Amino acid sequence: MTDASKPGALDGVFVLDLSRILAGPTATQLLGDLGATVIKVENPKTGGDDTRGWGPNYAREADGSATDLSAYFMAANRNKQSIAVDISTPEGQDIVRQLAARADVVIENYKPGGLEKYGLDHATLLKAHPGLVYCSISGFGQTGPNRNQPGYDLMAQGYGGIMSLTGEPDGAPMKVGVGIADVMCGMYATIGILAALRHRDQTGEGQHIDLSLVDAQMAWLINEGCNYLTSGDVPERRGNAHPNIVPYDAFETSDGHMLIAVGNDAQFARFCDAIGAPELGRDARYFTNLGRIQNRDTLIPALRPILAKFSKAELLSRLQDVKVPCGPIHNVAEALGSDQAQARGTVVRVPREDVADGHVRLLANPLKFSATPVRYDRPPPRFGQDTQDVLDMLKSQKSQDPEA
Repeated sequence: MTDASKPGALDGVFVLDLSRILAGPTATQLLGDLGATVIKVENPKTGGDDTRGWGPNYAREADGSATDLSAYFMAANRNKQSIAVDISTPEGQDIVRQLAARADVVIENYKPGGLEKYGLDHATLLKAHPGLVYCSISGFGQTGPNRNQPGYDLMAQGYGGIMSLTGEPDGAPMKVGVGIADVMCGMYATIGILAALRHRDQTGEGQHIDLSLVDAQMAWLINEGCNYLTSGDVPERRGNAHPNIVPYDAFETSDGHMLIAVGNDAQFARFCDAIGAPELGRDARYFTNLGRIQNRDTLIPALRPILAKFSKAELLSRLQDVKVPCGPIHNVAEALGSDQAQARGTVVRVPREDVADGHVRLLANPLKFSATPVRYDRPPPRFGQDTQDVLDMLKSQKSQDPEA
């Protein structure tokens, strides 16, 4: 599963994780996958990270009873140690300060200013430890009129515009099927932390990273955001269609739907020949992608009855033979069970002796390194399972360095 003889890219990096739910934990799991030591601080008053209670799917004990390892929690919390610490108490604050003194990175997702009363905010910890990289994630950021508003993925998708682009043209705005605003915010956080560590290693100077779900979500409006900024036209929902490429959509065949994505004019000509409609390829309205965009209202209705005569397998074969991009629409089971997913190691089994079957199955990190492979050294932790070990570590280090 893991080649222990090879180092992780972030071996020696110590991360103090004060985050919960998805954006922050996504970032810290990525750092842990790359070899960082991650200590996750969880609140004993609440039973830990909120997502531990987000069922209905849980890893099970051998007797069939549910653990506190929900599928949601396990999705973003491997390669971490969990400690149960109440930061509202002086004792808890002291423990976190001791960990921060040894940390390279602190990441938190409290409301702006929420850690000031505990003396664990970025200004206080950076003053004490100038080389610290401190990343704050919040719904709207540390500044602005909405800074104190709570932020969940759904609110970020609504406020940031992506819901207005998702769904059928005549339907209601729709969120993306997973917490993509949270996940992408975690990705940006990871990149920011790595960049700040690079700067710290060169200069000795730490810094504060201020990142919000809404800022991150607006940043990945990508072409639709720039379409608006360039034209002034507000983008609209197109279902599975593309605003800048035609035909690029899900099409119905005689036995279900499949995807066709014609990316250029040469592909379109081959596509028309392959489906037995060469006249469409010769139609001047459709010669160019711009023409196909301007005339999508006539082209797409002309294509649908032609494509509906083919089976999925026949149409896939015909289009793949002439190198026109196309593909199936898998459900989750089909995607994760596909021969491609198996060949790429998309699902990993991580040993966890205290659950049924002695392991949990998780989604693998997609990065493939030639020299510093991703590690799966720790399964998602039970709540507070490492508290005593971490406290013993702090005690041992303090006895060796009384001034620490």
